[in-house]
Amino acid sequence: MSEPKILTERRGHILLIGLNRPDKRNAADFELLSRLADAYGELERDPELRVGLVHAVGDHFTAGLDLADLGPRIGRDGLSFVGPDGVDPWQVSGRQLTKPVVIAVQGTCLTLGIELILASDIAVAARGTRFGQIEVTRGILPFGGATLRFPRAVGWGDAMRYILTGDLFDAEEAHRIGLVQEVVDDGAQFDRALELAERIAAQAPLAVQAALANAKRAVRDGDAAAEAELQPTLVRLVASEDARIGMEAFLTRTEARFVGR
Repeated sequence: MSEPKILTERRGHILLIGLNRPDKRNAADFELLSRLADAYGELERDPELRVGLVHAVGDHFTAGLDLADLGPRIGRDGLSFVGPDGVDPWQVSGRQLTKPVVIAVQGTCLTLGIELILASDIAVAARGTRFGQIEVTRGILPFGGATLRFPRAVGWGDAMRYILTGDLFDAEEAHRIGLVQEVVDDGAQFDRALELAERIAAQAPLAVQAALANAKRAVRDGDAAAEAELQPTLVRLVASEDARIGMEAFLTRTEARFVGR
């Protein structure tokens, strides 16, 4: 039997999600997309999981879509790959993910790889990574969220510079424009992303999810909608067991161990 195209591993409160098609530079076929959506569904459903860490096996993060496999599957309504228990990793349809995601990239990171970064929360890139939003060179448009999120993340001009030309760019440029948050030596990207995921997982999960939800609300519905939720959310969190634990740790100068209640 062949290896699964998505590997998952629980490490404490973190779900490691690995793209595992290295012989094809982790190009995404239908099975990989479906299993990735299933992994995001597992992250969302399990209350013990607080953070997702997406990474890739091999030298490359992803060469993008496997058009030979996916092209014939694009029907009149587009491409559907999210099952009943899954969550769209690109967050352009279906349920909204409430848990944070850290992502580590290396080698080639094309098209849907950039869009996966844009749908995540913190990105770490190996220094040798090459990026490209190259859909226009294949006669299609980015349909995983780049047209929405790339301009917000890096500014209109820098986003259009790469979306409309399909030109490749390196990790330093990705960092300069704000696509990735850190650039590390080749081979160190997973460990650094894991450090960040562990830092997030150590915080109060209800508070982390509330902060993330409010930030997303502001992006999706505007500042006023997010502002209206701040005080009610604060009141709810103050009544939680985690808030009591956090205050006790502050007063006793000890490390808080949050329980998610």
